[in-house]
Amino acid sequence: MKKSSFTAVVLGTVSGVLFALGMCMVMITEWNAWKPGVIFGCMGLLLGLVTVIIWRKMTHKAPLHFCAKTVLTVIVGAAGTLALGIGMCFSMVWGQMVMGIVIGLAGVAVLLCLVPLTKGIKE
Repeated sequence: MKKSSFTAVVLGTVSGVLFALGMCMVMITEWNAWKPGVIFGCMGLLLGLVTVIIWRKMTHKAPLHFCAKTVLTVIVGAAGTLALGIGMCFSMVWGQMVMGIVIGLAGVAVLLCLVPLTKGIKE
């Protein structure tokens, strides 16, 4: 494994864990940790962005250039992921199984829209 790939895996894993922990802290009211959850979630997002920058620099690739399609892809991915997570919280934490399944399936549908958005539809 290349050093750049190993670095990306380690930093990506840490950023994902921080973000997931932050989302749990915010969404599970029994933990009573809304403010720390927001901080952890933002730290995870920031570390994820730093990971992309470091990985691209280590592999000698050009910096990312943001266009409307890139921003739309990120927004659709974040919305789908949040909807899926909220659906899981409805089902497992708040005891509203039907509503959780409906919201979770809507999140999955939004995430499936990422495939044609990023790759396009070809014959």
